[in-house]
Amino acid sequence: MLKHLIGTAAATLALTALPAMAELKIGSIVELSGPGAAAGTNFRDGVKMGFEEINAAGGVLGEPVAITEYDSQTDPQVSRAMVQKAIDDGVVAITGTVFSSSTVVNMLVARQAGIPQFTGSEAPSITSMNNPYIFRTAFGSQKGIPKLTKYMAEEMGVKTVAVVWANTEFGKGGHTAFLDEAERLGFEIVADIPTEQAQTDFSADVVKLKGIQADAVFVYLTEEESARFLREVRKQGVQMPLVGDTTLTGHKVIELAGEAANGALGHVGLTPDANIPAMTAMVDRFKGQFGYTPDHNAIKGYVAAHAIKCVAELAGKADSQAIADRMHGLTLKAADCPGVLMDTSWDDSGEMSRESFFVEVQDGKQVVKAILPAN
Repeated sequence: MLKHLIGTAAATLALTALPAMAELKIGSIVELSGPGAAAGTNFRDGVKMGFEEINAAGGVLGEPVAITEYDSQTDPQVSRAMVQKAIDDGVVAITGTVFSSSTVVNMLVARQAGIPQFTGSEAPSITSMNNPYIFRTAFGSQKGIPKLTKYMAEEMGVKTVAVVWANTEFGKGGHTAFLDEAERLGFEIVADIPTEQAQTDFSADVVKLKGIQADAVFVYLTEEESARFLREVRKQGVQMPLVGDTTLTGHKVIELAGEAANGALGHVGLTPDANIPAMTAMVDRFKGQFGYTPDHNAIKGYVAAHAIKCVAELAGKADSQAIADRMHGLTLKAADCPGVLMDTSWDDSGEMSRESFFVEVQDGKQVVKAILPAN
């Protein structure tokens, strides 16, 4: 069965019509099917567009980039097999996966082979394993949630909170990070409601919320789960403010939830609605090419492509070890590497730091209420 999955889950993309020459091979390993398909497809398209631009401008150190796509199927063990297949295919670097439950498994394979991996995952555990080959394209929840809770305390006056979270690697990381910050800030947790990955019916969870009083509900679910949750909240008439980190207010959530997303609040590391000229231009190009508005996952993928290009050029060679070595302690300025869109730094663990945003969904768009400083 696994051999069959491996044999059918990879596809090579010729990004541009280039003459035969040495190619820089990149493995794009993402959730193209299963519960993570919405996030994975966005990430994949961002990577694809980023490397198409890079090839059009002459490639990386004069070499064209060839991407092979591998579908993780939102299954950690399949994702592990896909990483091994990418390594066997001779990739220099890997982009993906997005779901943390997959990345914590497959990153061990990339580490053993010495292949740098640029992940869209946000579970804190990913950069706490002393893995010198893992690098984020969006910071983990242990960095995003302190920004969020600070805003909740200082700007919203929150004192009591109900928590709804996914009982997965992703959800556990966000849940723990939030509870730690809640304790530090003196929030009272009046309800703590775990849910399951790919859960479809949130009616019972929302009924529990109707029975309590809180200043806000902190929601930490994936995009598709968030959309289902928002629709159920509106259906049952819950009026408490709903606040999340990244996945509550994403554009895929807005698309799936429709009017039910209006009023949702959240911290986002990246937003296509930020008033940043480079971001706006990237979003316009993306919409023109793919016919939909990119969410934060698409921007993560795009940044991954350009970070690989820029770090290889700084290192002076496009090989795996040189890229990994140069990434540690690196800051890429948007003025020097426009494709990263915003000034971005990585520490020795592969964790990243940059400005981010607090947004509210209004009439189907993310409206930026505050720019939050890097931490």
